[in-house]
Amino acid sequence: METPLHEAFFLASPTSMLIVMTACQKLFVVFFVLIATAPVHSQSISEWIDENCDDCTAKMLAKTGVYVLEKGEEALIGRAWLAQHASESIDVQYFIWSTDNVGILAAEQLLSAAERGVKVRVLVDDLLIDAQDKTLLVLSAHPNVQIRIYNPNLSVGIGLWQRLKNVVTDFREINQRMHDKTAIFDGMAGITGGRNMADEYFDFNQEYNFRDRDVLLLGRSVAAMSENFKEFWSSDLAIPVEEILYEDAAKISSDDIRQRSQQLHAYADSPANFEPEIREAIDNAARYFPNLLQAMSWEDVAFLSDVPGKNSGESGLGGGGESTNRLIKAVKSAKKSILIQSPYLIMPEGGIELFGALVSSGVRVRISTNSLASTDNIQAFSGYQGQREDLLEAGVELFEFMDEPSIRKQLIDRYPRIADNDPVFALHAKSMVIDDKVVFVGTFNLDPRSANLNTEVGMLVESPELARQVTESIERDIAAGNSWQTTEDFNPDFVVSRGKRFRTWLNQLLPMEPVL
Repeated sequence: METPLHEAFFLASPTSMLIVMTACQKLFVVFFVLIATAPVHSQSISEWIDENCDDCTAKMLAKTGVYVLEKGEEALIGRAWLAQHASESIDVQYFIWSTDNVGILAAEQLLSAAERGVKVRVLVDDLLIDAQDKTLLVLSAHPNVQIRIYNPNLSVGIGLWQRLKNVVTDFREINQRMHDKTAIFDGMAGITGGRNMADEYFDFNQEYNFRDRDVLLLGRSVAAMSENFKEFWSSDLAIPVEEILYEDAAKISSDDIRQRSQQLHAYADSPANFEPEIREAIDNAARYFPNLLQAMSWEDVAFLSDVPGKNSGESGLGGGGESTNRLIKAVKSAKKSILIQSPYLIMPEGGIELFGALVSSGVRVRISTNSLASTDNIQAFSGYQGQREDLLEAGVELFEFMDEPSIRKQLIDRYPRIADNDPVFALHAKSMVIDDKVVFVGTFNLDPRSANLNTEVGMLVESPELARQVTESIERDIAAGNSWQTTEDFNPDFVVSRGKRFRTWLNQLLPMEPVL
């Protein structure tokens, strides 16, 4: 599923098509979506937790409260509520800052938080950012806002010829991206997982919606999340936007700042700029969040992360990383079962052999991924298609998600309102359950890019209760009527047009696997 942003980038730099199309998937960024006219709450997050949960503060010192955000609506509400109650700081780390409707609203809300005294830090990967330079500079001009760009070598402050030169001379560097997705509020509550901040990741897109999964964390592991953010923030790869755009920064006047701020606030104050469903969801946050808090599971959570740069780079497009090593170790520990959900499935070197050895030892391996009908990334699917037969021969059970699953109404509460648009559904969740007790939820796709190039984050925990929850969710996704089970005698590629099948086959001819 391509966007105008992708198309524009391809036209500007054909050589970069490989990078953009194989970098995670159609990314727009909004850091959180809020209604500008929502009342400012006097209670901080800490005060509210103390009032509504007698023993949560004590638990948070030794454990981490975990709530799995399965539905887009609740993931949106959780972010919105926390942002409204933040009183000290908001740190966000994502791929793109978009200038679409929700991107503008996010920019306005960041400014509003800063205006009420909240310290806001924004770290964005450079690859697909499309915010105007002046907008970045005006927001960063506020004394409570800081914006840094990760690995700026393709977009911000980079002209066409320099971009083309970087593609040719620094191929690994331009492919090494920050794939982390975290939002941290007052240093005590955090959200991480698969969701990028755009309508389709929160079930508010009329034509295309991702089946995704996040986790809301309270307590001990949020400190590790904050430390990881600080490590990236202070990295040599994270450059203040004023340093990149120093010539333009010198031209920003107080009138520019005042005018742009007024424009953002006026835009957000207009009811015409808000989807009714978004307004309704956030208005309901006050009564929703207490139930979410009570439903948390308190666990010993490990927050997995990579160092800035992923690895030393001495292995070219390989090299692995800390998150890769931790997940491989977890997989090797399996005794009876592994259940994986990943939107893109291209085994890194040695992966098929590892799973084959596990199957031979008695471990059942099941993987849920996108079908050709549901995928938003033909390039990634072409890599999977080239390995599919080998995976099946190794004994891996494969389930490919339908573009029109029978659980549409269960996935989206408001589905009847958009049913006439016949929206496509696709997987975007990145999760794993081992032996019905070990759970991973994060940003890691099962592909070479996540293994070797992109920095990744996620939650790893031993918890039979969380394992049960995630297993039930994935098993529902792979059930008949929601996914096709692919075998050596059957695959569902035939349901798409011949043109799409041909484009997928054509992509298999390109030497793309290391960057898929």
